[in-house]
Amino acid sequence: MKIIAIVGPTAVGKSALAIELAKRYNGEIISCDSMQVYRGMDIGTAKPTREEMAEIRHHLINIKEPNESFSCADYAILAKKAIEDIARRGKTPIFCGGTGLYLDSVIEIPSFCETAKDEEYRSYLEKYAKENGNESVHNMLKEIDPESAEAIHPNNVKRVIRALEIYKCTNVTKSEWDKRSRETKPPYDATVLFLTCQDREEMYRRIDKRVDVMMAEGLMFEVRGLYEAGMLNSSYTSSGAIGYKELLPVMTGQSTIDVCVSELKTATRHYAKRQLTWFNKKQSYHKIYVDVVDPIQEAQKILGDFNG
Repeated sequence: MKIIAIVGPTAVGKSALAIELAKRYNGEIISCDSMQVYRGMDIGTAKPTREEMAEIRHHLINIKEPNESFSCADYAILAKKAIEDIARRGKTPIFCGGTGLYLDSVIEIPSFCETAKDEEYRSYLEKYAKENGNESVHNMLKEIDPESAEAIHPNNVKRVIRALEIYKCTNVTKSEWDKRSRETKPPYDATVLFLTCQDREEMYRRIDKRVDVMMAEGLMFEVRGLYEAGMLNSSYTSSGAIGYKELLPVMTGQSTIDVCVSELKTATRHYAKRQLTWFNKKQSYHKIYVDVVDPIQEAQKILGDFNG
């Protein structure tokens, strides 16, 4: 099955291109953003507008409350269901977003990742790590899967626990599954368009402008509403979203708006760098410099008479 994916750092125009391609190729958009799944986090996650979602159907947006958990494995399950639903209706699935791990979970990682879940065991390990330290669960991983333990830092408790959970559910180590995945044919014929800027300073200007627009649209009011509703508790995954944690000190009286906005711009730049590092490793992705060429025209050249 053929799919299209549009990825890249923040503020390079992924959503606009996705909508244009959805119109041209009879598509529907599947969000590939780890924070757009949460309701009420609209401005800070740059969700499509109501008008855009009315014009083109979007999937995996506003499906969780900010205090609910949501993992990459959860995403893989729902994204593949969305692909099947879209294709069944004769339309083209178009992924759009900047969370590379989520896209990988669909187009690269085999199906074992979807079903290898044991929430009770995961909760036990999370509690064990809190009581005994991160090294305690990392040592557990060393015993069963030294290769994964070597690749995962002890402080990355979430990934350590995930590796242990995979082994418990499948009796096969994560490193072995990773090896098998490299030998397995990808489940979809994916054309991935990687939007970026040739001039790094241009990307930073776009980020600064994006933050200014978000503030003008009412990001501070959105953060205040979530804070007062108790939705920005540090124990929730959603509280780590860029655009929210940086403005939280204003709510608590620990800093000023100007200082926090400056820190938000810096944090967004750092995040964009991490996104670039992730996507630049992907040799098969089609890179489009949005500050050099018209991204719509370039995308259409790459896709040609694409027929899903």
